[in-house]
Amino acid sequence: MKIPSFNGRSKPPERRSKVRRLPLARWHPGLRQLLDLGVTIGSVLLCLFLLPTRLPGMELLGIGPNWLLIWVVAWSVKRSVWVGTLAGIVLGLLQDAMTSPNPSHAITLGLVGLLTGLLQKQRFIQEDFISIALIVFGMAILAETVFGLQLTLAGDRQTEYIWAYYQRVTLASAILSSLWAPVLYYPLNTWWQKMKMLESQ
Repeated sequence: MKIPSFNGRSKPPERRSKVRRLPLARWHPGLRQLLDLGVTIGSVLLCLFLLPTRLPGMELLGIGPNWLLIWVVAWSVKRSVWVGTLAGIVLGLLQDAMTSPNPSHAITLGLVGLLTGLLQKQRFIQEDFISIALIVFGMAILAETVFGLQLTLAGDRQTEYIWAYYQRVTLASAILSSLWAPVLYYPLNTWWQKMKMLESQ
């Protein structure tokens, strides 16, 4: 049907796109799992690349958010203790590969995954951004404290210097990580819930 125009010419009908998108529910289960794996690995790589990045508004006292810690909390909050711990250890080893393996981030992130899995958020904590931000805040303080203890036990630095520095780092990291946690948690949690729902059908 032609639409009349004021200048005497008629507009051609709009062409419909011949490309049809198949809904995710109709994809082959193997392809869906591959896509889910790609999204999960892609989000980990994004967090790894964001770690050394200092964009405006993303730093406090020269400290940025702990993106890998946020990812471990987002992953572990609705999974078993062992899955959360394993994810924390793997991401900690990846961070060690980017920075320094001594002291290891695998211990701190593994502990974060373990404790977040123990929380069993879906049973005890209401589903909202504030609870995730509070979990990330607490876990960031714990992770930085454990990291400071590792440095103290190494014995190659003065204890007073370590704890004076880590008090400042811990608070800045915990505040920033908790503020940025919903930005990473919401899309990842939505995606993982969608995948879980499709698998259960």
